[in-house]
Amino acid sequence: MGESQQTAGRVEWAAAAECPSAAATAAADGCPSTEEAELLQRWNSLATGFRELTDQLLGDAQREVGLPPSLLEVLCFLATTPEQAAPMRLLAQTLGFSTAGTTGVVDRLAEAGLVERRPSSSDRRVTYAALTPQGRETATVTARAFADSVRRRVVEPLGEEGFASFAAAFATLGLVGGDSCPGGAAAGSP
Repeated sequence: MGESQQTAGRVEWAAAAECPSAAATAAADGCPSTEEAELLQRWNSLATGFRELTDQLLGDAQREVGLPPSLLEVLCFLATTPEQAAPMRLLAQTLGFSTAGTTGVVDRLAEAGLVERRPSSSDRRVTYAALTPQGRETATVTARAFADSVRRRVVEPLGEEGFASFAAAFATLGLVGGDSCPGGAAAGSP
């Protein structure tokens, strides 16, 4: 999400908070109740904080590796998948990229010699993005830089137990699995 979209989102939440929110008037004037506004403000803070933290983590890795954040995200993801390959569709879905955005990022990685496209052995419609030997080396450096940043910016302030609780809370919501590999068995093999 671009900075102008984030700012617009914050303005909308602020406007909602300024709306008269007494329970009796909320339904009549279309404004959220005080409880709803507070809930949405907390959610917005969490979502914004998570995006900003992710940007900081990627920035740390970018300074170490010298590649743009979108490329780093793909390398980190592929470093943790079976056979260090994943269907293009899974890349788009997991990383939140559009189909065209995923194609563009994989094109850039392929031009740099870090990724190659492979057809699926079981489905002609599926194409995998797979790390090359040079890509494995770069992905390892990237993953280590990202992990170091996570340790410094997240694990140290929260503690090991706090971080584990935070991860477990997200797993409870059913948004992430317990697998070390996003997509787990659904990724299949190339």
